[in-house]
Amino acid sequence: MNLKMIEALLPEKHKNTLFVRAFGFLKVPMLFFISPSVVELTDQKCVVRVPLNRKTRNHLKSLYFGTLCAGADCAGGLIAMRLIQSTAPDVSLVFKDFKAAFLKRAEGDTHFTCEDGLGIQALVRKASASGERENMTVTVVATVPTKTGSEPVAKFDLTLSLKKKSQKPRQP
Repeated sequence: MNLKMIEALLPEKHKNTLFVRAFGFLKVPMLFFISPSVVELTDQKCVVRVPLNRKTRNHLKSLYFGTLCAGADCAGGLIAMRLIQSTAPDVSLVFKDFKAAFLKRAEGDTHFTCEDGLGIQALVRKASASGERENMTVTVVATVPTKTGSEPVAKFDLTLSLKKKSQKPRQP
């Protein structure tokens, strides 16, 4: 069996989870450490689950606020990363700022949901076409479905900042 055959057998959410964890391992070790799983990823919506375990919890046995922030970063950036890979690989992504409201303790596996995909698509196109830095605030809502259902335990506003990478002239 070759790699393409194995990839074809994996469900999409498993491929996306492997991508996030590999990206974390290679580029953002905190993401690898918290072991996020992709529950859903479309061009419009992203849902990422972060488990509550010994590595991710605080002394009150709820999700540590740093873990909550990393989960929000992952959910807010994953749609953009997917769109950049498929439509504008010459665009770079960074978060410009971050606002959080912690509403309740996250006492179970936490789902981070971002539904700003349509706006992010437009932002990717705009950044690719203009060559200038383009910004957009994305909202991520954290829930603990097993404990609080769809009631938010935290809300995050992250400013996504995209810019076309500059082409450096080659040195002879």
